[in-house]
Amino acid sequence: MTVRPITILGHRALERPTRRVREVTEDIRTLVADMFETNDAADGAGLAATQVGARWRIFVYACEDAAGVERRGVVVNPRLERFGKLVLDEESIEGCLSVPGLGWPTARFTGARVTGIDLEGEPVEVSDEGGVLARCLQHETDHLDGTLYLDRLSPTARREALDAVTARGWRARGLLTWDPRQLAADEV
Repeated sequence: MTVRPITILGHRALERPTRRVREVTEDIRTLVADMFETNDAADGAGLAATQVGARWRIFVYACEDAAGVERRGVVVNPRLERFGKLVLDEESIEGCLSVPGLGWPTARFTGARVTGIDLEGEPVEVSDEGGVLARCLQHETDHLDGTLYLDRLSPTARREALDAVTARGWRARGLLTWDPRQLAADEV
């Protein structure tokens, strides 16, 4: 397993929709193992394939559900269903490994269900209502559709977020990725 560099806002991989996985190959299994390793190294709640520069419709997750149970898994070819209320409050701060070290209030539905397949090609369903996992399922599926959480912010919050990103100097330094083995997210 390998920790892969994580793409940063501005990297082309984050702007493109992904391709469906037609067959789970050894290359796909290696990618998923690397994604888990990378997510763990970055202390993330989840990681989409686009965040390591791959265009496959896959994400991994490792976070708590509403009951406080740590959930960990992979979904290949996820399809998202949102339910519950659309909420934006002081508890709605969301971050992203592709916008490291920053977080902004982001409206999300309280519940989410994702269906897809696992690495054995078997059907998988992951759902949560009211926990970090519900937010993660929506966030990671957005990545696979070429959407960042910044795209979901209000115009004012989006401007503030983009100003904060500019102040970090990623583009000025030519950064399009960061290595979670070498830097903490707030150091990028």
